[in-house]
Amino acid sequence: MKLLNPTFNIFKLLILSSFFTSMLAISAEPAATKKTSEVVKMDRIIAVVDQSVITEQELADRIKTVSAQLEKNGTELPPQNILEKQILERLIADSLQLQLAAQTGLKVDDTQLDKTIERIAAQNKLSPDEFKAALEKDGISISKFREDIRNEITISRLREREVDNRLTVTEGEIDNYLTTQANRGEDQDEFEISHILIRTPEDSSPEDLQKAKIKTEDVLKQLAKGASFSKVSAAMSDAPNALEGGALGWKKGDQVPTLFLDALKALQIGEVSKPLRSPNGFHILKLTNRRGASSSTVINQTHTRHILIKLSEVVSEKEAKRKMDGIKERIDNGTKFEDMARQYSEDGSANNGGDLGWVNPGDTVPQFEKAMNELKVGEISAPVLSPFGWHIIQVLERRQQDMTKEAARLKARQEIRTRKSEEAYQDWVRELRDRAFVELRLEDKF
Repeated sequence: MKLLNPTFNIFKLLILSSFFTSMLAISAEPAATKKTSEVVKMDRIIAVVDQSVITEQELADRIKTVSAQLEKNGTELPPQNILEKQILERLIADSLQLQLAAQTGLKVDDTQLDKTIERIAAQNKLSPDEFKAALEKDGISISKFREDIRNEITISRLREREVDNRLTVTEGEIDNYLTTQANRGEDQDEFEISHILIRTPEDSSPEDLQKAKIKTEDVLKQLAKGASFSKVSAAMSDAPNALEGGALGWKKGDQVPTLFLDALKALQIGEVSKPLRSPNGFHILKLTNRRGASSSTVINQTHTRHILIKLSEVVSEKEAKRKMDGIKERIDNGTKFEDMARQYSEDGSANNGGDLGWVNPGDTVPQFEKAMNELKVGEISAPVLSPFGWHIIQVLERRQQDMTKEAARLKARQEIRTRKSEEAYQDWVRELRDRAFVELRLEDKF
């Protein structure tokens, strides 16, 4: 039996673009008077993306949404033409991913969508009805919101399938990562960072490098004159988070490349680094803040065992409960727990008398963990229902365990994977874009 608690993706509450198009509006006077008409500009296609299109109204809607978000966050808006280019590229990337998902049969059913929207409402401390009313108050239809969230989930699942599931992190990589951090002695430092990237092509010509250097110098001049880092990032950075002002949030020393860390160590809070050259281009960092972190990780562990009767199409919940009640009665009357586990448990731990070993917080599903935590050492629970079936649980021991080394390895694995994932995802999206037929029709603007 797999007792690991499932991990749910947390989706941001973002309102994306509106796919509704404007129509030609004609107002007519009564027949007795002269007919007049007022022509409103029709929507038009501004990009053809393989089998789909992006309209001018769609771009305008997304610009409006992003602008509102930037203003709410206090980020100055970049020039309109730069904003249009950035957002149009995002729309193109989204369109290509959604088309690929549809072609490969990746779908999000209504049940999953409903659960996600319920979680979003709960995160905003609203009931589903209150959340719907709040959307309508802001002029957002619930049907459009559902479509946007469905697309977000679809893209997230596509990324997981095409990129994340193909990543591997070896024990050797973890060892090297931890050794490097130990040699640096910086694993206790945390940095709040913002970032500007001036990207250079993979096979840059001297002309490409010169253009990038000129653009980088222009960025530094603007910053030296007191321009907002977030505004310059939104206007000139080629990083994926440019429109968010380049903010990377808090990062530990072991979460940033050595190139970045060496520069950050020399900066005072509020200072901006010199240009840093990497294979991706030129980077400029701003150190917004710095803080320390705790080094030890002590957790409460429980040594537990259990017996499981699974539910199935032929074994109902009521029938499984009746069987478990019989098992519990025999244990209460003196039959050994481990003997009953070996005979009746339908879990992989049955051969070990139901022994699950030392269990950490979060290792098991919530129903199991809650019942286990309420038991005294040696105590046996009443039958407990979980998504896997009916359990009876016995706590054998409890202890506090210093898991610093284990936690460090787990964190290292997560950080390496996160770093690989983001880089691999951006490369994959660029490859998707390069293989696609994309025709832009906004030359008059750009």
